[in-house]
Amino acid sequence: MITAVLAICAVLAALAASASPASADRGGNGNGHGSLNGLFNSHRPSWVDPSLIARAHSLPGSTVDVIIQSDQGTSGADAAIRTAGWRQPRERLLNLIDGIELKVPAAFMPFLLQIPGITVTPNSDVRLASLSSVPDVGTSQLWPNVTGNSALWSGDLANPSATPAIAVIDSGVAPQSQFGSRVISSVDLSTQAGSTADDQNGHGTFVAGIAAGASADLTGAAPTAPIVSVKVINADGTAKTSDVINAAQWVLDHKDQYNIKVANFSMHSSYGTNSYYDPLDKAVEKLWFSGITVVAAAGNYGTGSTPSNVLYSPGNDPFVITVGALDTNNTEGSSDDGIAPWSAYGHTEDGFMKPEIVAPGRYMVENVPLGSTLLTEFPTKVLDSLLGTMQISGTSFSAPVVSGTVAQMLARHPNLTPDQIKGELMQTARPVPNAPAGGAGVGEVSAYYAAHDTATPNPNAGLDQFVVPDPNGGPTPVFDADAWKAAVQADPTGWNAATYADSSWADSSWADSSWADSSWADSSWADSSWADSSWADSSWADSSWADSSWADSSWADSSWADESAADAAQEDAATGD
Repeated sequence: MITAVLAICAVLAALAASASPASADRGGNGNGHGSLNGLFNSHRPSWVDPSLIARAHSLPGSTVDVIIQSDQGTSGADAAIRTAGWRQPRERLLNLIDGIELKVPAAFMPFLLQIPGITVTPNSDVRLASLSSVPDVGTSQLWPNVTGNSALWSGDLANPSATPAIAVIDSGVAPQSQFGSRVISSVDLSTQAGSTADDQNGHGTFVAGIAAGASADLTGAAPTAPIVSVKVINADGTAKTSDVINAAQWVLDHKDQYNIKVANFSMHSSYGTNSYYDPLDKAVEKLWFSGITVVAAAGNYGTGSTPSNVLYSPGNDPFVITVGALDTNNTEGSSDDGIAPWSAYGHTEDGFMKPEIVAPGRYMVENVPLGSTLLTEFPTKVLDSLLGTMQISGTSFSAPVVSGTVAQMLARHPNLTPDQIKGELMQTARPVPNAPAGGAGVGEVSAYYAAHDTATPNPNAGLDQFVVPDPNGGPTPVFDADAWKAAVQADPTGWNAATYADSSWADSSWADSSWADSSWADSSWADSSWADSSWADSSWADSSWADSSWADSSWADSSWADESAADAAQEDAATGD
């Protein structure tokens, strides 16, 4: 495979030279091979996603929308594309990830491959992965009692203003009575055609209701939490990756103004790679390192009793809290609990086990705006057409249960760090007796105990040793992926050995389920590796470059796990996680 990739690159150099509008103006000797190492102060080889190399080979004149990250910051990314010969202006700066977005002919990819210190990835769609198709069983909501959130609605939280704000990065949050005046800010950052400032899809309003709704019969996890609505998702349930990165930047810039301590991402990218290459992973890590707890949906591409693995950002990021969907079987007791068959689980491409925790995600009931996409596309899920009340399922709705729980934790213990919050959620989780190994992470969220727990174990201890000051001088630390990879190569099984060895983990539910043994798998990491050749599979190019209909991508056609043949068609066409 490596030989084949090298051969392709050799051919592409000739293709690009003929296709490029500035092939004689790339520095050095005019053929793109000038003294590039002298122009860029980096010893790290470039990495261009193989799907882009494949596109340059098959369609060199086509235009690709890409994100370029640089070790030298945004100026280095700008310099890289100028060195490759492109003279048109970039689309926008992405300061949060030291990168830029731009549209460029695919033929430029081989030249970018020669410029050290840059990473080039597709600006792919970020999607609200399909809603799971489930029968309507009524509006009775058991999940707040199952999780213990109902026990936090009153009592020791005498000052509701202590609850921090939850940023809902989604399709927007409609002004509804269940939120009152608690939607303290709304911003529309979607750049897609046809997108308006309203919640056209309905997904964001539903997610916000689960996290922080306060209606009499549909109370959310944290009904006193302020909500910050950051719209990036359009009516059909998709966003550009660069818009979501821009949303993370906005949240970081306004975190002190609105006291944002939690960010909910009920979405996932349609592009899969290692977390240290993925620009959206880099963006959410900046939030995490700045004190904002990031909660992400695992996704609905599970395969039931066998691992699907967790392949897409931001849920594949090793730092953040990734949430799968618990199936309560419509009972309050836990003895019959399992995971929803479509809830994704397994190792990431970097070997990290996901999700860490599960929360109720089946038969969830909330309100959406009248006229929104969810109402019109899923009429069988509508319980009250006058109020816009729906019953739908997905890990999209498990994530805000945890986001609301995190807000409740911080209302009582405002100095908790994201690492400590993740540790307390895992430490207090309850076992899921009917889940396959790893399918429920360490167990199901136990909100009351998490909010009152005093132990603060750190499940990210192994990773934190590689969090370093930003080499470009930024105020937020960064993850040193090169140092981590070197440590893994030197000691594949020992680099993370101390993470779960602390005595504070001794009584946790995962002690009996060998989570410590499976939390990171060197064999998984070795299989995917960090070699360019491991991503040459054409199916990834198909998925990344599919048109806006999810069902058109080869990944969606081949990988959805459905509860029945009748569910499959609806699930593939739907728009929620």
